[in-house]
Amino acid sequence: MDRRNFLKTAAGTGVLAATGGLAMPALSQGAAAKTLRFVPQANLANFDPIWGTQYVVRNAAALVWDTLYGIDSKFQPQRQMVEGEEVSSDGLTWTFKLRSGLKFHDGTPVLAKDVVQSLKRWQARDPMGLMIKAIENELAAVDDRTWTWKLKQPFPKMLLALAKNNAPCSFIMPERIAKTDPFTQITEYVGSGPMKFARSEWVPGAKAVFEKFADYVPRSEKADWLAGGKNMLVDRIEWVIIPDAATAAAALQSGEVDWWETPLSDLVPVLKAHKDISVDIGDPLGNIGAFRMNHLHPPFNNLKVRQAVLTAMNQEDFMRSIVGDDDKLWKPLPGFFTPGTPLYTEAGGDMLKMKNVAAAKKLIAESGYNGEPVICVVAQDMSATKAMGDVTAELLKSIGLKVDFVATDWGTVGARRAQKTPPSQGGWSMFHTWHAGADCINPSSYTAIRANGDKAWFGWPDVPAVETEVTNWFNAKDQAEEKAAMDRLNKAAVENVVYAPTGFYLGYQAWRKNVTGVTSGPLPFFWGVSKA
Repeated sequence: MDRRNFLKTAAGTGVLAATGGLAMPALSQGAAAKTLRFVPQANLANFDPIWGTQYVVRNAAALVWDTLYGIDSKFQPQRQMVEGEEVSSDGLTWTFKLRSGLKFHDGTPVLAKDVVQSLKRWQARDPMGLMIKAIENELAAVDDRTWTWKLKQPFPKMLLALAKNNAPCSFIMPERIAKTDPFTQITEYVGSGPMKFARSEWVPGAKAVFEKFADYVPRSEKADWLAGGKNMLVDRIEWVIIPDAATAAAALQSGEVDWWETPLSDLVPVLKAHKDISVDIGDPLGNIGAFRMNHLHPPFNNLKVRQAVLTAMNQEDFMRSIVGDDDKLWKPLPGFFTPGTPLYTEAGGDMLKMKNVAAAKKLIAESGYNGEPVICVVAQDMSATKAMGDVTAELLKSIGLKVDFVATDWGTVGARRAQKTPPSQGGWSMFHTWHAGADCINPSSYTAIRANGDKAWFGWPDVPAVETEVTNWFNAKDQAEEKAAMDRLNKAAVENVVYAPTGFYLGYQAWRKNVTGVTSGPLPFFWGVSKA
């Protein structure tokens, strides 16, 4: 019996609810109501929100570090740490001022010099930050609460760059920490957000703890995604790492945990049937599955080998491996952008509809493939990446590629994928991930679509035709021009295989009914959540 059928059977017979409890300390009634126990999508193996782009790190970072602006549910940037901003009539000088009374968790005030150094570190790793850096004259503090950003040419999407929710976000750190090389992980976790990171209680692979920051001053506006007042109604949030879905389901049913970020779809029926559990779609904008190839080294430095993957790929195989039999949870995706959004396009996406293994084998033969092993680095502690990895291994074998399957954990994937060394020397050939639909509605915050070589995301594609259309989108005068640029961008990205989209899918979240304030969105929003 395979894992999926075992879980269905176990759920249907009540085995999950009867499995052994977790080794967690008991809490008094008062402490229990003020402690939220949350099962995140993955282990928090590292905690530098600028060094990498893993969503689990971004989600934790949103508790600890605040941002200058926050994106709301209408994708509009709203003031967060800033009191106000001014832009000169020629669009070349931006002047910003911090809200008064902002403090870091170590008790020191948040100053403009902290902001400037934090933005410099963020710039080095973020695509929009790099765009600003390329046209920058000066980024400097004026006084303790004011700084200016002087540009060589206007950048109208400045506030979107500072507010966007996709990693790396422009989190603000103390100057001394922000001086850390952006390609080296920080070792001190001091922010000014609504929760402090309890470093002494962090056990990677088991637990991460966040405690309410008493001196945090939330904005007065209603919370809306990363915008508005981040009012914390619990004193403590414990992230309980439970890689096994059956164990996580049992813990939620027994009340040992309060909220599960990504329940396996096969277990949703039993969770929905439980009188004390609520289940809903985690984010209506969904996710885009991604098979990311290394463009620097054989065999995927060869365009025909990458095209062979798209030619043979059947997205249904990938999607059913993640969501099971529920057709409402997935869609085929002949492109890279989020379905149902204004600029969605399928232009040039025919290669993703072919599902033709014979044609793929022909491309492999034409490529001159020399038998190099494909180092498939696959995280086993995340159901989506494990499922997609199993499908990919069979796909690659079916078109004649030699597969070296490396089963590991998500933290290791996050570290290994940053290495540019050849696969034979500890590098990699491919890995799986996913991109939140909220990140993929246009090129502005879509890190994974960029193809600017060494400055691109992991895999480092170098496709000038893609970058040209990204620029055209930024320079578009109206939505018609934006849409035309998106059509051309999608076509170029498919033809050159920036990465292989494995389909669009929705996922669930589940929580105990004594927990209120849970909302949907591209990340778990803990502010406004309370527990009876």
